[in-house]
Amino acid sequence: MRFLSIYKTVERTTPPTPEEMAEMGAYVAEAMASGAVLATEGCLPTAFGARIRREGNTVSVTDGPFAEAKEVVGGFAILQADSLEEAIEMGRRFIAVAGDGECEIRRLYEEGDFDAPCITHAELQSAAPN
Repeated sequence: MRFLSIYKTVERTTPPTPEEMAEMGAYVAEAMASGAVLATEGCLPTAFGARIRREGNTVSVTDGPFAEAKEVVGGFAILQADSLEEAIEMGRRFIAVAGDGECEIRRLYEEGDFDAPCITHAELQSAAPN
């Protein structure tokens, strides 16, 4: 099973130290080599981003930084695990390296889930109303 691990934290005002980067790099390299982590990325501060919101027929865009955010997505990983419990344990190991914050673990849809076939992104887009 594949899981999405979303790391949420208070936005940092300083970049990680070289030691923190080395520790995270070693953790990620080990996890990817074992096949437990399929992909991972960190996010730049919200000052480099934007939020797009739809309410009814109105779409608005707000440029970062987002001062009202108490926590932000600091990064994500796609995990390969045999169970939610195994994915949770992987999240525990990650947060021990990453520091204060939380990891949200969400199972990703896979073919056969919910007795319905998975559809491709293209099929989903073609079915969406314009």
